[in-house]
Amino acid sequence: MSFNHNFDHHSRWRRDFSADLLRLADWLRDRDLLDAAVADQLENLRQRVRQDKVMVVFVAEFSRGKSELINAVFFAGYGRRIMPASAGRTTMCPTELAYDPEEPPTLRLLPIKTRLNPRALVDWRQHVDAWETVALSLDDADGLAASMARVAEVDRVTPEDAAALGFWQGESGADKSLLGPDGLVEVPRWRHALINIAHPLLKQGLVILDTPGLNAIGAEPELTVSLLPQAHSIVFILGADTGVTQSDLRIWREHITSTVSNPAGRLVVLNKIDTLWDELSTPQAVQQQIQHQCESSAAILSVSPSRVIAVSAQKGLVAKIQGNASLLQASHLPDLENALVHDVIGQRRHLLQQAVAQGVNELVARVGHITHTRSRDITEQVQELEGLRGKNGAVIRHMRQRIEQEQRDFEAGSGRIQAVRTVHMKLLHEMYAAVGQAQVRQEVTSLIERLKEPGLKLGVRKTYAQTFEGLRALLAKASDLSTEIGNMLHASFVQLNTELGFALQAPPAPDLSRQIKELAEIEQSHVQYLSLGQTLKLANPEFCERLGRALLSRLRIVYESAAAELELWNKSAASQLDGQLRDRRNNFARRVEAVTRIQEAAGGLDERVGELAAQLNAYARIRMELTDLTRVMTDPFPDNEPHPSHDTQPLPLGAEA
Repeated sequence: MSFNHNFDHHSRWRRDFSADLLRLADWLRDRDLLDAAVADQLENLRQRVRQDKVMVVFVAEFSRGKSELINAVFFAGYGRRIMPASAGRTTMCPTELAYDPEEPPTLRLLPIKTRLNPRALVDWRQHVDAWETVALSLDDADGLAASMARVAEVDRVTPEDAAALGFWQGESGADKSLLGPDGLVEVPRWRHALINIAHPLLKQGLVILDTPGLNAIGAEPELTVSLLPQAHSIVFILGADTGVTQSDLRIWREHITSTVSNPAGRLVVLNKIDTLWDELSTPQAVQQQIQHQCESSAAILSVSPSRVIAVSAQKGLVAKIQGNASLLQASHLPDLENALVHDVIGQRRHLLQQAVAQGVNELVARVGHITHTRSRDITEQVQELEGLRGKNGAVIRHMRQRIEQEQRDFEAGSGRIQAVRTVHMKLLHEMYAAVGQAQVRQEVTSLIERLKEPGLKLGVRKTYAQTFEGLRALLAKASDLSTEIGNMLHASFVQLNTELGFALQAPPAPDLSRQIKELAEIEQSHVQYLSLGQTLKLANPEFCERLGRALLSRLRIVYESAAAELELWNKSAASQLDGQLRDRRNNFARRVEAVTRIQEAAGGLDERVGELAAQLNAYARIRMELTDLTRVMTDPFPDNEPHPSHDTQPLPLGAEA
C-alpha cells in the first residue's frame, strides 16, 4: 500500500475512535454517569486523537531534488509539479504545508526583515498583518503551481544587511561565493511560508515542512531547536551522483543528529539514481554502483544501511502522472513510501493507541467506582427497608424521623467539605503558579540576558544547565505540591468517609516524568546545536534573542501540558467529592420517599424493594456493557487492518478526517 493509502487508513482509525468516544459519552450521559472529570477526560482523549498531526520534514542542501521528492510522494495527483523544483527554482524559505478548515486556501509569506525583530517565529503566526497573503485556486493546477513558485523568490542586499539577517559572516570561506559582481548578496525574500490547502492528506492531519539549504536553515535557529525536534519523521536527501558532501555532512551533524533524539525517525534518501542509469553498463553494474553509494553514505552518516533508500523522485513523479508501473518500480519510490508508512504512521499509531488505552482504562475505573458506590447505597437501602417488614406504623414513622434527622446532621456536617476545599484551593494556586508561563518566561529572560553578555560564551553549556535546573525545579515544586495536596485529600477523604459515609478515593498524584524528559531533550538539542560551530553566533545579540524566543516557544508547550494534567487530576478529585455529595442528598430524598410510600400503601415496601433490586441489576449490566464498549478501544489491532467495530470501506479521497 502506498503512503497515501496507509495515511487514509490511519485517518479512518482516528475518525472512528473519535466517534467511539462520542458514543461512549452519550451512553454515560444517558445513565447519569458523566460527571465533570469523566466528561473532560473523554473530550481530551477525543481531541488528542482527532486533532493529532503527523509532521514529516524534508531536509537537504540545494539541488538534491527535495521539492521534487515532495511532489512525487504527495502531489502527483495534480498531474504536474506543484512545489517549485525545476533548475534555478527551488524552495528558498522553510515552507509548511497543512490544512486548517477555518481558513481559506492561502499562501502566507513572512518577510525576511522580520528576522530583525526578536519575536519568535511561533509568535509571528498570530500577527496576520505581518504576512503577505496570496489566495490559492485549488481547481487550477497551473495557477496553484505559479503561486507556490513565490517560495523561491530572492532579494539582493548589501553585505551589511545580509549579516544583520544572518546570511553573511564576511568575505571568508563559503560566504565569499555569495557575493555577486554587483557587490550584493542574494538572500531569500521570505522568512517562512505557510500553505493552507485542502489536499486529502493534509486534511487528515499530515503536515509537511520543506526546509531550505544550509545557508538558510542555519540562519534560523528556531528550525533546528524547535521545529525539527518535534517532527515525527525527518527525510534527509542526498544526491546519488555526489554522495555525502561537506555541506550535507554539516546539515546532518548540526541540524539533525544534534536535535532529533530518535534515530528511528530519520530516513536518508539517496535521490537522483537515474543519473547513474547508464545504457553502456549492465543493470547489475548500475545496481552495484547504487548499492555502493548507499553503503558509503550510511557509513559516513553512521546509520544502518537499511535507513538509506535510493530513489529517483523525478522518474517516480513521471511514472505516477503517466501511470507507468514499470518506471515507478524502477524509481524505487514505493520503497520510500513503505518506509514512511512504517516510520511515521506505524509509530504514531502505536503511541496514540498506548495513550488512549491508558486513558480509557482510567475512565473505566472511574465509572466503575461511581457504579460501585451507588450500588452500595442501594444495598443499604434494601437492608433498611427489609428491616421494616412486619413493623407497625409507629416504627415506620420513627424510621422516617430518623432519616430526616440523619439528613439534617449530614447537611450540618457537610460544612467540613468547604473547609477542605479552602485549603485545597490555596495549595492549588501555588501549584499552578509553579508551572505558569510567568515563571517560565522569567527563567528564559534570565538566560537571554546571560547569553547577551560581552565576550565569548565558552561556558554556554553551564549557562543552559543553570537555566534548566531552574526549569526542572518548577516542575519538581509542582510535583511536590501535588503530592502534598494528594496527602491532604487522602486524610480528608478518610475523615469524610468515616463521618459522612462517603466512599471517596483520592486519585494518585499526577506523574510529570514525561515533561521532565521533554525538558532534558530540549536542553540537549540546544546545547548540541550551540556546540557545533554556533558559539561564535552568540556574539550577535539578535541571534541570542531569537534562540531564547525559540526556547520559550517549546517550553510553553511543555508547561501547558503539565498544567493540563494537574487540572485534570484536580477535577477528578473535585468532581468525585461533588458527585458523592449530590448522590448522598439524592439518596436521602429517595429514602424519605420510600418510607412515605410504605406508610401510604401496604404494598409500597415490596414495590420499592423490587425497584431497588432492578437498579442493582441495572448497574451490574452497566459494568458489563462498559467493558464491552471500551474493549474495542483498548485492544490494539494490526497495522493495515481496519477498526474492528466499523465499516471497512476505504476513506474517500478528500474526505474529512
